[in-house]
Amino acid sequence: MVLIDIAPGSRLWGFSRYILGKFPFRNIPGLIFCKVLGSGFEGGFSTKPSLTKQGFFCVFDTKQNAETFQQSAPIVKAYSSHANEFFVATLYPYSSRGSWSGFSMNNLSSPPANEPIASLTRASIRPFKAMQFWAKAKPAEQAIKAASGSILTAGLGEAPYFRQATFTIWENLKSIDEYAQSGAHLSAIKAAYGEDYFSESMFTRFKVSSASGVWQGKHVQIP
Repeated sequence: MVLIDIAPGSRLWGFSRYILGKFPFRNIPGLIFCKVLGSGFEGGFSTKPSLTKQGFFCVFDTKQNAETFQQSAPIVKAYSSHANEFFVATLYPYSSRGSWSGFSMNNLSSPPANEPIASLTRASIRPFKAMQFWAKAKPAEQAIKAASGSILTAGLGEAPYFRQATFTIWENLKSIDEYAQSGAHLSAIKAAYGEDYFSESMFTRFKVSSASGVWQGKHVQIP
């Protein structure tokens, strides 16, 4: 996962990322899945899109190909050179259900004992359920910011309003479970499943192999 805040002098370059989409990622060795993502206002969960914050999520066939991409791919260097903030995380899924554009994650790791955990939740929201979904989203966002053990949060999406994703990093399994099983988030999840908000969804947890950079003004370094 890569998160970027485009620098003021690179706004046109940043907007062009949405036009080009996955084209700059073609022919990358070992890449099996890729999504270019926008973000909500100020990097949060909002129907108002951010003009500068964006990201991309890539899945590779091997650890070596993922590391080579992160360290030397021209597209990664281009994003970094145009960024005011740049954050990158290398992740190994250990629990996943559902799919993203028909793609399902394979579990590659065992659950970490007392280490940082990342969570990626994405959904295609049914148009006639969108207003109900967004009414639940804001309280859940506020709850994340106040939650104990939250390291990083990002509201992302393929398209405003209907195709949304949430990426978070937590100190450990205990902290993410306490958030997931209480308050506004639990209420939102129960409503989403009980009232069939989504036409497709994927919920994945990852072991954080490494994470470094800046997002929303916060410096993150793992390990």
